[in-house]
Amino acid sequence: MSIATPLHNQVLWNEQHAGAFGEMTYSQGNEYTVLPDIYQDNHNLVVWQRTLSDELIAHVAHCIAENPRLNLEKGIAANAIVEDVNAALTPLGFNAELTGNIASLVDMFCCLFDLKRAGLRLKVLEQAMCPRFHVDWVPCRLVTTFSGTGTQWIPHDKVDRTKLGTGNKGMPDDKSGLYRDASAIQVLSSGDVALLKGEGWEGNEGMGLVHRSPPNNANEKRLLLTLDFIS
Repeated sequence: MSIATPLHNQVLWNEQHAGAFGEMTYSQGNEYTVLPDIYQDNHNLVVWQRTLSDELIAHVAHCIAENPRLNLEKGIAANAIVEDVNAALTPLGFNAELTGNIASLVDMFCCLFDLKRAGLRLKVLEQAMCPRFHVDWVPCRLVTTFSGTGTQWIPHDKVDRTKLGTGNKGMPDDKSGLYRDASAIQVLSSGDVALLKGEGWEGNEGMGLVHRSPPNNANEKRLLLTLDFIS
């Protein structure tokens, strides 16, 4: 079962009106219709700034308490999204609102990129999963934090990419020259749905979004959802 959305037409419009490649930038907005902006050549990040209901936030906290070591990875079929998501999450105590929320995100992701399957990862984190700034070697990844601090990222014009990976020469990110000062670091909010364009996107080599997991606050547990392309 799939969840019909008008996103496909928006994707076609963006493909037809994509601008010439230039300096990388990003889009953000309060509606999910901002997501197809990821098809613009000069965008490596799109953020749907959504607000989670108080009821959903409370249920997420309950699910984290009941599943403190949750580390779920599952392939979701585009023609059976609701069934696959429910089968994976209902036994863990996730209610209809939360499973429906996640299923809707999977449906949007599959629709946006014309995927037959998506790779779902849902994890409870007590420490940074990827503590160093880096780029992903994937076409695009959806990231959203249901609870806790969101992903940190640096705008393209604020980062020295020669300092990524071994280019840091063993120095921490705040000492290597990767960015000038901490004010360059941006943070997604809990509930935000972000599309992070990676190095695997055709024509985007050297332009993937530079990002990292946030340093966790004491006793903070994050519930992180990511969606990826899978064959």
